[in-house]
Amino acid sequence: MSAPPSGKGEPITDRRQLVAYMEQGIKPAAAWRIGTEHEKFGFTADDLRPLPYEGPRGIRTLLEGMAGQFGWTPVLEGGRPIALTKDGCNITLEPGGQFELSGAPLETLHQTCCEVHTHLDEVKKIAGPLGIGMLGMGFDPKWRRDEIPWMPKGRYAIMGSYMPKKGSLGLDMMLRTCTVQVNLDFSSEADMVRKFRASLALQPVATALFANSPFTEGRPNGFQSYRSHIWTDTDPDRCGTLPFVFEEGFGFERYVDYILDVPMYFVYRDGRYIDASGLSFRDFMAGRLDVLPGELPTISDWVDHLTTAFPEVRLKRYLEMRGADGGPWNALCALPALWVGLLYDEEALQAALDLAAGWTAEDHETLRREVPRHGLRTPFKGGTVLDLAREAVAIARAGLERRARINWDGQDETRYLRLLEEIVASGRSMADEKLERFSGAWEGDIDRIYRDYAF
Repeated sequence: MSAPPSGKGEPITDRRQLVAYMEQGIKPAAAWRIGTEHEKFGFTADDLRPLPYEGPRGIRTLLEGMAGQFGWTPVLEGGRPIALTKDGCNITLEPGGQFELSGAPLETLHQTCCEVHTHLDEVKKIAGPLGIGMLGMGFDPKWRRDEIPWMPKGRYAIMGSYMPKKGSLGLDMMLRTCTVQVNLDFSSEADMVRKFRASLALQPVATALFANSPFTEGRPNGFQSYRSHIWTDTDPDRCGTLPFVFEEGFGFERYVDYILDVPMYFVYRDGRYIDASGLSFRDFMAGRLDVLPGELPTISDWVDHLTTAFPEVRLKRYLEMRGADGGPWNALCALPALWVGLLYDEEALQAALDLAAGWTAEDHETLRREVPRHGLRTPFKGGTVLDLAREAVAIARAGLERRARINWDGQDETRYLRLLEEIVASGRSMADEKLERFSGAWEGDIDRIYRDYAF
């Protein structure tokens, strides 16, 4: 999630201003970039406990160490570092201390994967001497919700209070989940619509391919991606399959109307977060917000509000692919490879749209409901999601081949699909692999996951 906003902007008095803001994301294909974000769980190496904020092995010490040794600039809230920034990148904290890199907008997957490698190397150099490890999974495999320390960020206190009013798993989403996502561009409103439809339809396929959260509190939970299931009982006002995206006439205006109907969480003013949970951004635009009577929102407030909707694909001035569990290094490179291959080549994009052509709203709902539990084995239209995954990965490979972005040793970007190609060839997800180890070599000891899979 975001660090505190840095500016305000002009007051918003008309819905058209919000649409214009979204339209500013349009850029020619030559200017398209790849922005990767990934989260991981920090833990103390001796007892595997989640990291507190304060203390010699806490998040604050880790942030200050990275700032001191690698030149990151701290972002403060209440005088405490809660984020870092450098060269277009940000390191931020999720509510339970999940450590996130929001990468810079980069031209190629080679650069993206190098960025991931550099980040993990820096983290390891600071964390190792402190006795801290990092684990990439979609859901915390060991600890209860009440054993996870909260991070001292004002927005999280507001969200944490509001979440239980809307669903039973919202606090688990905040405290015990990790994801990897990629942010991608579009060249026009029509291009945005096509990419939104293709990626939203196929997001359950990505969920199945990257499924990596089969444990809760030390035991198998019956899911391939429990992280994905959690979003189905977080908040119906800001989650879901967005059927209107597939309807005629969808575009920036329709998405703005959707976001305007999402209840607010907060307003950031003068270094603090003001609780506006459940209130209306439309009322805010009319100067009728109870907590700030007579005051009008700015574009900065709109940017904040955009981050409080949680569909599987989210539109800002780019599209965010949000359906994947966190995972190991090769998964962090494979997720952007999948979506760049599918969406940044015209022939591949059309093939992705054709793959989902004719699916009904109920089809989308069925995939969203069933894939978290069954993953690649989910039955669908006479086959399984594995069949769809094989086709999607093949389409992505062809798209990356046509992109023909070559690295220093003559390899193109298809190298980053190897993990997914292994998964679709075997039919075994990362969750399957861990479940097999749990019932076999680990002899039911979940602690082994930290030794075998830590970064």
